[in-house]
Amino acid sequence: MTIFEKIKEDIMADTMNETYTRKGIPPLFKASKKARIVIVGQAPGRKAEETQLVWNDLSGDRLREWMGISREEFYENDRIAHLPMDFYYPGKAEQGDLPPRKGFAEKWHPLLLKEMSKIETIILIGNYAQKYYLGKRREKNLTETVRNFKNYLPEFFPLVHPSPLNIGWFKRNPWYEREVLSVLKEIVRNVLK
Repeated sequence: MTIFEKIKEDIMADTMNETYTRKGIPPLFKASKKARIVIVGQAPGRKAEETQLVWNDLSGDRLREWMGISREEFYENDRIAHLPMDFYYPGKAEQGDLPPRKGFAEKWHPLLLKEMSKIETIILIGNYAQKYYLGKRREKNLTETVRNFKNYLPEFFPLVHPSPLNIGWFKRNPWYEREVLSVLKEIVRNVLK
């Protein structure tokens, strides 16, 4: 049994996740000793949890496009790890999904990251990931944090969530595609060489 399989068993045995384990729903994350990039998003969506593939939706399609990689490279490459802020689908909210549960990432991310010593960059997608990893280093809002992404490199790379619900944000901030995504693609290309 690998260390990651052991951690997965521990997550499933944790009383915090009892409801999911009873239903036969395993935690959804991907970790590898060879990982050089970690993608930290909010939490798996319903489709991702059903298919047991992180980012298996329209948001994932856009994220792969932003990274400049194919679906196969995204899922089959052991240099890319996926650690959502919660490894389980939290349920539906009025708009989008409910937030990840408090305390989940705090408990499990350090254990997993400790085993991935080759990490060069952690991609922080959305407010939850940025708040947890950047804390007081964040700017006054998500837009300004992302606009100033170079201040966090190479350790962290803050991004906006690629959700179709954010289409208005993308239109209001044309600099994002021009200035941010070209750097993201270059970092990903270098890691996957």
